[in-house]
Amino acid sequence: MDIRNIAIIAHVDHGKTTLVDKMILAGQLFADHETPGELILDNNDLERERGITILSKNVSIAYKGTKINIIDTPGHSDFGGEVERVLNMADGVLLLVDAFEGPMPQTRFVTQKAIELGLKPIVVVNKVDKENCTPDEAQEAVFDLMFNLDATEDQLDFPTIYGSAKFGWMSNDWRDKTDNITPLLDAILEHIPPPSVSEGTPQLLITSLDYSKYIGRIAVGRLQRGSLKSGQPVSMVKKDGIVQKSRIKNLYVFDGFERVEVELVEAGEICAVYGIEGFEIGDTIADFENPEALPTIAIDEPTMSMVFTINDSPFFGKEGKYVTSRHIKDRLTSELERNLAMRVEETSSADTFRVYGRGVLHLAVLIETMRREGYELQIGQPQVITKRIDDVAHEPVEELTIDIPDELSGTAINMVTQRKGIMLSMEPKGDRVQLRFEIPSRGIIGLRSQMLTATAGEAIMTHRFLEFQPHKGDIPGRINGSLISMETGTAIPYSINNLQDRGKFFISAGDEIYEGQVVGENSRPGDLVVNLIKTKKLTNMRSSGADDKMKLIPPKVFTLEEALEYIQEDEYVEVTPESIRLRKTMLKEHERKRAKNKALA
Repeated sequence: MDIRNIAIIAHVDHGKTTLVDKMILAGQLFADHETPGELILDNNDLERERGITILSKNVSIAYKGTKINIIDTPGHSDFGGEVERVLNMADGVLLLVDAFEGPMPQTRFVTQKAIELGLKPIVVVNKVDKENCTPDEAQEAVFDLMFNLDATEDQLDFPTIYGSAKFGWMSNDWRDKTDNITPLLDAILEHIPPPSVSEGTPQLLITSLDYSKYIGRIAVGRLQRGSLKSGQPVSMVKKDGIVQKSRIKNLYVFDGFERVEVELVEAGEICAVYGIEGFEIGDTIADFENPEALPTIAIDEPTMSMVFTINDSPFFGKEGKYVTSRHIKDRLTSELERNLAMRVEETSSADTFRVYGRGVLHLAVLIETMRREGYELQIGQPQVITKRIDDVAHEPVEELTIDIPDELSGTAINMVTQRKGIMLSMEPKGDRVQLRFEIPSRGIIGLRSQMLTATAGEAIMTHRFLEFQPHKGDIPGRINGSLISMETGTAIPYSINNLQDRGKFFISAGDEIYEGQVVGENSRPGDLVVNLIKTKKLTNMRSSGADDKMKLIPPKVFTLEEALEYIQEDEYVEVTPESIRLRKTMLKEHERKRAKNKALA
C-alpha cells in the first residue's frame, strides 16, 4: 500500500486541528450515526479548556488506495520540543497560514525546522472567508519567508491550496469556492513524496512515546529502512552509544485512531513497538547483529526555570493525595521521559527541585496536569536562564509580535519599551496594527496580563525565542507591595470591608486563610500585614446606620500562569487540586523582618 507521512504545522489558532477534523471526516473514520464533534484530536481536558494543542497526535486515513499518516502538532513556541521531534517522522508538511494575519513568529520557527530536515511543503492559506483578508499577499509572504530561511529550489516550488477548514472546503483558487477538501488530499498524493527507503538492516528512531495502562510504555517512530517482525530480536542503541539487546513482543501500526497489531512492518511506515525495555526518545532500534544508530534528535535549550518544592503551608495535605518530596521527584522523573524540552536539577535541599522549561506556559501546563492528578506543591518565581559568553553575562531575547487596534498602539509601545524592548517594525492591517519587538525574556514575564488590562483585552501577543544577547540591565518589577494575613482563620466580610481602601483583595469573605498568605495587593509600595479575621464588637446599644449594607468589591482570581507571573522573589504559589494560593516564603512576620535586616546588613 502507498504511504504518505505528513505533519501539519502553523502558528497557534491558525486552524491546524480543525483541518485535521475535516481530513478525518473525508477519510470516513466515523460511521454515519457517530457525531464526533469538533477538535477531535484535542482529547485531553487541558487542551479542550484552553483551546490549544499541547501534545502531538497521530491519526491515519485512507484516500484513493493510499494511506496518509497525519501528525497534528502544537502551535505555541513553548511546546517547540514536541514539534522538533515529530517532524522526524514526516516526509512533507502542510504549512497552514491565516489569510488575514499571514506568517507569524511561530510559523517561522516551525518552518525553519521543516526546511532544515528537507521536508517538502504544501502551503494551505486558511480562513479565506474572513473579511479584509489578503490570500495572495499571505502566499507571497510565505514564499519570502522560505527564501529567507534558505529553502531549496524544490521546497520553494511549493503548491498552494486556498480554503476554509472551518467550513470544510479547499480549492486551487480562493475565488472558486468548492464543497469539499478533495483538492488538498489530491495535492498531498501528488506533491508529498512517498517515504524514501534505503536498503539495509532495520533502523527506527524513537521519536514519541505511547502508554497503555495494560502493557506499559510503547516506543513510536518511523521505520527508516529494513523491516521488523513481531518476536524479532533487535539491538537498542542508546543516545550515548551503549547497545542493549532486546526482543520485540508486539508491533502496531496506526489505522484511524486505533493501534492495530501486525506481524510485519515495512520501511516508511510509522509504527509502535512493544517489548523494548528502558528506552528514551532519541534512541535507535537497530539490527541485532550489526546495530547502526541514526542521528539523535536535537532539541533547543530551555530558557526559564522555576523552583518546585513540597507544600509546607498550614493547609498541606488537606486537598491533595501526593504531598511528599518523593512523590514530586518520581512525577518529575516520569515527565522527563516524554517532555524533551524540560530538565530537572536537584538542589541542596532534598525537598526542592529546579525545573527548566521553554517558558511559563510550558511549565504551567505541567503544574496544572500535576494538580489534577492530586499533587500538592509550591512554585517559586520564574527565573530566566543566563549564560556567560566571553566573560559577559548574556540573557535570552525573544521576538514579540503584538496585534492591536491602531489607537492603542502607543500604550503597547510604551509598556514594551519600559521593559527594555526595541521596536523593529509597525505594519497596519485593516484597522489594526502589527508591532514587532525584540525584548528580553525577563520583560515578557507578567507583560501579558498588564497588556490585556491596559488594552481592554484587545491585544494579541505572541513571542518566540531568538538568541542570547548581552544582559540589558534592570527591568522595573511590580511596584505595589502585598497585603499579608496576620493570623490563621476565616476571612470576615466586616474586616475586608474596612480594609478595601488599602488595596485589591484576592480572597472572598468566608475563605480559610493562614498567617503569611498573600491575600491582596497593597495600593502602595511595600508589604502590609492585615487582620482579616477580626469580627465586629457587638454592644447592646442600637445606633442608626450602624448596620448599613456592606458592598464588597469582587476579588481578583488568578489563573495559574497569572499567579506565576505575579509573584515576587520572596513569594510562592501554593498549588493544590482545589486551590491556587499566593504566600510569602517565610510565613512569620518576625522571620521576614530578620531576613530583610540581614540582607540590608
